[in-house]
Amino acid sequence: MACLVSRSGRELQRYNNMGGRQVVGCIPYRYKEDIDGKMSNELEVLVVSSQKGRGLMFPKGGWELDESVEEAACRESLEEAGVLGIIESELGQWNFISKRYGIYYEGHMFPMFVKEQLDTWPEKNLRRRIWMTVAEAREVCQHWWMKEALDILVQRIVSSQQRKEDIALDDSLSF
Repeated sequence: MACLVSRSGRELQRYNNMGGRQVVGCIPYRYKEDIDGKMSNELEVLVVSSQKGRGLMFPKGGWELDESVEEAACRESLEEAGVLGIIESELGQWNFISKRYGIYYEGHMFPMFVKEQLDTWPEKNLRRRIWMTVAEAREVCQHWWMKEALDILVQRIVSSQQRKEDIALDDSLSF
């Protein structure tokens, strides 16, 4: 059973050595199903609206002292997007300037292969969630560093698919 209340407050918030918040985000993804209900190779990613409703982004929020970076990524995806899945290896770390405070924050991004989409989640009444193509997400995402993380995810997936195809070809050529 998933927790249906978002964490709030900054008591457990992690900060870097420059005083900037450490935030963690996820790029929830899945493969689109074809007409027969079979998984295709076409990637879809999930974006959410900001709490104020201006702009779209991937789920992200503060990394807290009582959780690992991966646990924070899972929690943010559940709270903001209502999805559960498998967290994969980190896409990278970015430093970006907070629009509100004008100081550098540290952002970590992870891919999440979505296994379950909940009908009810903690921020359902605060945010919209929208599945879209990579190209659409890249166009609408309001944070440059999240777009870079998306590019890394796509490259990782394309490389993985190419390796699988190469292995299958090698196996078919073996006698």
